[in-house]
Amino acid sequence: MNLSDQLSLTAKDNLSKTAYVFNGEETNYQTLEGSVTKFASSLQELGYQKGDHIALVVGNTPHFIIGLYGALRLGLTVIPVNPIYTADEIGYIINNGDVKGIITLDVLMEKFEQMDSMLSNVQHYIVGETKPDYDVNQSSLSEKAYSFTKLVHAGSLELDRPTLNDDDTAVILYTSGTTGKPKGAMLTHKNIYSNAKDVGEYLKIGAEDRVIAALPMFHVFCLTVALNAPLLSGATVLIVPKFSPEAVFQITKQFNASVFAGVPTMYNYLLQYPNEDEKDFSSIRLCISGGASMPVALLEKFEQHFDVRVSEGYGLSEASPVTCFNPLDRPRKAGSIGTDILNVENKVVNENGNELPRGDVGELAVRGPNVMKGYYKLPEETNASIKDGWLYTGDMAYQDEEGYFFIVDRKKDLILVGGYNVYPREVEEVLYSHDKISEVAVIGVPDPDLGEAVIAFVVATDSSVIEEELYKLAQDKLAKYKVPKEIRFLDELPKNTTGKILRRSLKEQLAPNQ
Repeated sequence: MNLSDQLSLTAKDNLSKTAYVFNGEETNYQTLEGSVTKFASSLQELGYQKGDHIALVVGNTPHFIIGLYGALRLGLTVIPVNPIYTADEIGYIINNGDVKGIITLDVLMEKFEQMDSMLSNVQHYIVGETKPDYDVNQSSLSEKAYSFTKLVHAGSLELDRPTLNDDDTAVILYTSGTTGKPKGAMLTHKNIYSNAKDVGEYLKIGAEDRVIAALPMFHVFCLTVALNAPLLSGATVLIVPKFSPEAVFQITKQFNASVFAGVPTMYNYLLQYPNEDEKDFSSIRLCISGGASMPVALLEKFEQHFDVRVSEGYGLSEASPVTCFNPLDRPRKAGSIGTDILNVENKVVNENGNELPRGDVGELAVRGPNVMKGYYKLPEETNASIKDGWLYTGDMAYQDEEGYFFIVDRKKDLILVGGYNVYPREVEEVLYSHDKISEVAVIGVPDPDLGEAVIAFVVATDSSVIEEELYKLAQDKLAKYKVPKEIRFLDELPKNTTGKILRRSLKEQLAPNQ
């Protein structure tokens, strides 16, 4: 089974049920299924065939859903790309990914007009219209440009579907390049289908659910948890074009949303939203957090304020992405990423790959049908990441006696102070416990005496907070070598489009002063 075929089966049983809502308009499963098939047939008419690569450079719109499922139905490999990337960032992915066609939006065409000459393999631009007066024929790329809407309307419902094999590459996700250029994780049809199915079952997502898609759809967290899993279950996806607390609360109230998935930054914004009259999550049965570790203080404040459970999970692009979630049939553990989801195994290992006893910190390794088949055109990096069928995540973790996993920190973020290990998250949790601190990020910087020093960046909700308070808090709760050497106040922390804090940017801020 694969996503495309499962959508057809789901649609057959739920023809008149709403598949997604966008800008207040509801689209049922019958219409979605027809649009997917017709779009696939139009791609076929343009000369696309199984194995070709096509990029999805769109935001949270129906174009993403139809484009994704239509391309998969034809056996194409889909490469989702962040639409706000720079020309250089997009150009690298398009060229490295051997992309033949690009599905994008009219508002992004100016960018592609300027960079088309560097995209030698691209033969077509399929343009989704967001403005009523947009005409692809007016583009300087008119010879390559096609209207997304016209392709859907002109397509046929009679499509000779190719055979999709489990091991065929369905999606290539380019991981954010924290070091060097981004790498393309090749996810097969089996990878993405199994994870969507297992996540849906684990979280008990059913046809009655209305799942908010406020995370970026190009990101694997939203792709699996808030898009594929709901659509396979016959649920309704509530599309939020761009995250804001106001938009989330509004769509929750209007459509009685039942599931919200977000990163910790989103939960912080929702909690801090000033208009108390609009802060209503009473219809939400489950909140899902991932993408980064959620500070325990934030989790507990959010649950108390909204009277809703927040279940934290864990995943990475190379695992489609989910490997762990806090179980729903028992109390969740604050600070834990939970236990193995269905059909996936996690273990903590030492440098030699040997499993460690419960409670010991080591690298988290993952095995299951969701693990990628490798990095695109990078066999050496693939072999370094996947050993004996286990994916080495680069995250440091431990497992408690009850089988719950806890992420300590990224392996590369570990700070060595005088030979002692300092995990940034431990320091962040302490500073975060101050009731007037809304965000914290801790990094290590070179130190001539101790090797590295701990530096903390904090965002306060009240300007009355002074450094001495935070130093005293850290000194009371942390060993001396873990106490920050310096604490800096910022108006906000630098983040990427998914809300993940960019530690590299913080280090760059310090570079001139080191």
